[in-house]
Amino acid sequence: MPLKIAIVGRPNVGKSTLFNRLAGKKLAIVDDQPGVTRDRRYATGSLGDIPLLLIDTAGFEDLTDDSLESRMRVQTELALDECDVAFFVVDAREGVTPLDRIFAETLRKRDKPVVMIANKAEGHQAAATAEEARVLGFGEPLHLSAEHGEGISELYEVTEKYRQLIEGDFSEEEEGDEDDDTKPIRIAIIGRPNAGKSTLINKLLGEDRLLTGPEAGITRDSISVDWQYEGRTIRLVDTAGLRRKARVQEKLEKLSTADTIRAITFAEIVVLCMDEANAFETQDLQIADLVEREGRGLIYAISKWDLVAEPQARLAEIVETAERQLPQLRGTPLVTLSGVTGRGVERLMPAVLKCYRNWSAKVKTRDLNDWLALAVQRHPPPAVDGKRIKPKYMAQTKGRPPTFVLFAARSYAMPDQYRRYLINSLRESFDLPGVPIRLTVKANSTVNPFDDSGGASQTSGPPRVRAKAKVKPGEKPAHPNRVRQKPKGTTVAPKVVAKPRADAAKAKAFKANIGKPVGARPTAGKSGGGRRGAGPSTKPGAAGPGGRNNPGKRR
Repeated sequence: MPLKIAIVGRPNVGKSTLFNRLAGKKLAIVDDQPGVTRDRRYATGSLGDIPLLLIDTAGFEDLTDDSLESRMRVQTELALDECDVAFFVVDAREGVTPLDRIFAETLRKRDKPVVMIANKAEGHQAAATAEEARVLGFGEPLHLSAEHGEGISELYEVTEKYRQLIEGDFSEEEEGDEDDDTKPIRIAIIGRPNAGKSTLINKLLGEDRLLTGPEAGITRDSISVDWQYEGRTIRLVDTAGLRRKARVQEKLEKLSTADTIRAITFAEIVVLCMDEANAFETQDLQIADLVEREGRGLIYAISKWDLVAEPQARLAEIVETAERQLPQLRGTPLVTLSGVTGRGVERLMPAVLKCYRNWSAKVKTRDLNDWLALAVQRHPPPAVDGKRIKPKYMAQTKGRPPTFVLFAARSYAMPDQYRRYLINSLRESFDLPGVPIRLTVKANSTVNPFDDSGGASQTSGPPRVRAKAKVKPGEKPAHPNRVRQKPKGTTVAPKVVAKPRADAAKAKAFKANIGKPVGARPTAGKSGGGRRGAGPSTKPGAAGPGGRNNPGKRR
């Protein structure tokens, strides 16, 4: 019976994209505009080997009137009533919003299992913001990218637990111990065509379970085989060979390649099988990089080792090539073997189990911070723009693969080379070879996630207090908006005002007429003339006294 899943959340968080991903078809319309989905949509899908009945719902709106949004909310609540498990989706880029908190309260009132999903969590910044979803009270959020298919394996593990719980074959001891001996370890054997993958699985099983031969490309489907190794259940997955994308032309080979990539996504440990004659070529490097980006444990298996003439020299050459070409996977275990003769096959499974324990490792916070202090003391972070980056605190958020968060001042300026130094030092100090490590550098949190106010104040520390102006004894403090005045006892020079030119001429004429008899005409100058109060003109050619022209000048 399929597990009934309701995908719920506020508008435009990627519910329909996840619905299409799990259904395997583009059934629901997807657009950046919120509110595209309105009715409930049903479809059958699968998550690995788990059959699902999917319900796509409209975005939740906090309305109870007769509007269209209110009727869409009723449809979402009906989907919650009939589902077995609810996938609560939030946007990792925007963080937790008030509408997410209201919908979380609605979900808590219903007795339904809830899986917290932080969608759109591709990238380091979005992955760090996704951790804010813890405050909603549904446990650790799953970092997912429904658009790119990242995080599907973690979603499969959680869904499998709820499926077992509903069907009645789930125990709490399995949930508490991630490394339970009864849980099968999923191991995918991958590589290029004709690299000896099926021959290796037949040698491990002790029987001709898979078809082998000298022809390349015999295996087309991903075949899973359960096997017991020292009382431990192992699930081996044989995959088709991965060739370069430019050489894949046939439709059947394209389907086989997609099936192999899907097997890598759902695996826990990946064994990269390579021919000793052409190990670590371009295609092998791309496959190893894909495994690291998917976050899976990795083992190098060099097959056909019985054909090597000088094993020691060839092994040193292969190890040097691996360290140089794949520095992000430094320390990955390498096993040389032969699937035909069985030489070296006994060393493969101990390396796989050790890699699985490292992949599931949990490091104590105290040990992490002690290591961080020594790592910073040995190699301090560089100064950017004259200011040094200060790492302060570190914690592990999850395992499988080990994921760490580093809180530091000016985290945005931390260069990639120093981040790689911290990852390599982590791998070396805590003995985690062959395991991808995720390290997210985040700024110091200034908001209490358990504060109901939602973090209205974004400042850290006490508020800044403006210093008061110093006042001398006996002085009156000045008003802050008033111009500062000079202290008492300061001599001030008198202001000099310039008189207009007309006033100066009147004063001069007044001084010239002092002492003359009353009734005499005042004179403005020393000379008189035809004009009243003015003397004769001194210009050449001007009329003389009596109004006549100068007799010395003829016209």
